[in-house]
Amino acid sequence: MKEKIGVYVCHCGGNISDYVDVEKVRDVVEKEEGVVLSKTTMFACADSAQKEIINDIKENDLNAIVVASCSPKLHLSTFRNVAERAGLNPYHYVQANIREQCSWAHTDKPKEATEKAIRIVRASVRRVRYSEALKPFTIPAANIALIIGAGVAGMRSAISLADMGTHVYLIEKSHFVGGRVAQMGELFSTNEKGEEVISKLYDEIKKRDKIKLFTGAELGSVSGSVGDYKAQIKIHPRYIVPDCDMDKLKEAISECKTEMPDEYNFGLTQKKAIYKAYENCKPEMPAIEKDAFNPDQKFLEKYKDCIDLEQKTETLNINTGTVILSTGFDPYEPEDGEYGYKKAENVITLQQLKRLIELSNGKLEYNNREIKNIVYVYCVGSRQKEGENKYCSRYCCTAAIHAALLCRKKFDSVKGFHLYRDMRTYGKYELLFDEVSRQGDIFFRFNEDESPVVETANGKLQVKFRDILTNNEEIAIEPDLVVLVTGMVPRKDSGTVAGILKTPVGTDKFFNEVHPKLRPVETVIDGMYICGTCQGPKNITESITSSLSAAAKSNSLINKGEIELEPTIIRIDPEACEWCDKCAEICPFDSITKTEYSPDGQKGKTIAFVNESTCKGCGMCAPVCPTDAIDIIGYTNNEIESMIDGLIKEV
Repeated sequence: MKEKIGVYVCHCGGNISDYVDVEKVRDVVEKEEGVVLSKTTMFACADSAQKEIINDIKENDLNAIVVASCSPKLHLSTFRNVAERAGLNPYHYVQANIREQCSWAHTDKPKEATEKAIRIVRASVRRVRYSEALKPFTIPAANIALIIGAGVAGMRSAISLADMGTHVYLIEKSHFVGGRVAQMGELFSTNEKGEEVISKLYDEIKKRDKIKLFTGAELGSVSGSVGDYKAQIKIHPRYIVPDCDMDKLKEAISECKTEMPDEYNFGLTQKKAIYKAYENCKPEMPAIEKDAFNPDQKFLEKYKDCIDLEQKTETLNINTGTVILSTGFDPYEPEDGEYGYKKAENVITLQQLKRLIELSNGKLEYNNREIKNIVYVYCVGSRQKEGENKYCSRYCCTAAIHAALLCRKKFDSVKGFHLYRDMRTYGKYELLFDEVSRQGDIFFRFNEDESPVVETANGKLQVKFRDILTNNEEIAIEPDLVVLVTGMVPRKDSGTVAGILKTPVGTDKFFNEVHPKLRPVETVIDGMYICGTCQGPKNITESITSSLSAAAKSNSLINKGEIELEPTIIRIDPEACEWCDKCAEICPFDSITKTEYSPDGQKGKTIAFVNESTCKGCGMCAPVCPTDAIDIIGYTNNEIESMIDGLIKEV
């Protein structure tokens, strides 16, 4: 046990000392067994304070330290580095959180906050007495990244990784890259077409030998651990003969009689069963929707040099050091009858309006009727009082206003009426709100408890609502078109991907990062990152920013050819373990398997084996072990029990 412990209690510039009596904390804790030095400091993380701690460790021959300050999420590595610079093993350091857990949580009760701080620091002192000198271990890592999803985030991440020297496998479930961005038409802020953005990114990808792009590809399985993941990719056929005569293929498309709703235009138009996502899509090679394709034998014989319905799904097995998820989003699909959707005529979504604008020339028409007045209903599928989507989708307000501006620009006579709960055109997008207001669009604000009612009355489309801005006056509008401003929801297949990778999702069903501020693109699975709209609603700029962050994180982890991992994992006592399989069943990371244990040449017995590279030290296995054969390094029974003793002792 450690008998020369130094304790430092931080004022945090008043964040702690305004509510916690730090001098009293120091006075009580310095009486603890093993404490030979106890100090208060204004800012423990300041360079001057760090130098003082280093000098104290050297001059007093301290063999353990405790810093009572803020959350370990902020400065654990800071003070571990301080210990290491002083020649002390960094795992002989414990950080006690008395800011978030005491001063900030109990600003109204300073006396109780001080007592709680004393107990927390005392527990930390007792824990550090049992600390072990640990050393991170290294494992080999392949400088290869797998990116799932070739939308703007996935493609930009691939380009960035390739430029940093990492080999990239980029897979896209669709036969065409670009995700949702190509469907958006003209984009706000740049006025660039979505498909133009996709084409530029695709061209950059084709220039880089380090990027291998697979379309029509989906993740089948993943095994292994960080640095050495083994992924199985299923590549579905296009049913088009490679290097076929493109003129003859175009002829086949024109003669194809099978049509189906075109999802690229959100069902506004039809497409052939032999199709391209859109005219200038990438890659340019068409694909066949085999389930809908029903040609006769004469057609197949005529175009046998272009069409091959016997093509099979191929399996690609790859090794990768990291995985980046960029699976994107789906637009919210309103329920039948929600604001008249699919019940009243001329009720469409914002995504459909954007495609309608792109498809229309001269005048805006829907259902063979010219559109002069549009009512936009905001927060459809977002901020739901009753429903799953309680979050704000963030981009919708700006997207709706931009669509209204496009209508004004392309069709002079179209007027907009905007029914909103709160207008969230954040940042510079406030300028769009100002512009559309000056051009004559009218904004009404409704209460969430009294949503607008969309119905058909006397053969006419009608929207009724109460406007907060005019003392809840009831207003009725008879528009030509109602546009439901829908939010973002996770991709329908994101749950399948999450199940394969074991990456956690939040209550909103988007992929979860470790911390939105400190580790915004990392997941709890080492070597797996998220970017773009698969982790929550974002605009294109924000998606690309997160993709660059994920690329930088991924490259920094694997570019040295080896990875250093935390040693705070579980440890099995082979003498006590009887292999009951309970630990393996409960482990969320599949880190525990069975092995043979044969000490001193004796007859072996089956015990648990821990894969150090995948174990996260979460501790879920420890309480289910009937023989108490599992300890968590850094949180052993001795450490935890001593902390409990320190917490319950009277102040």
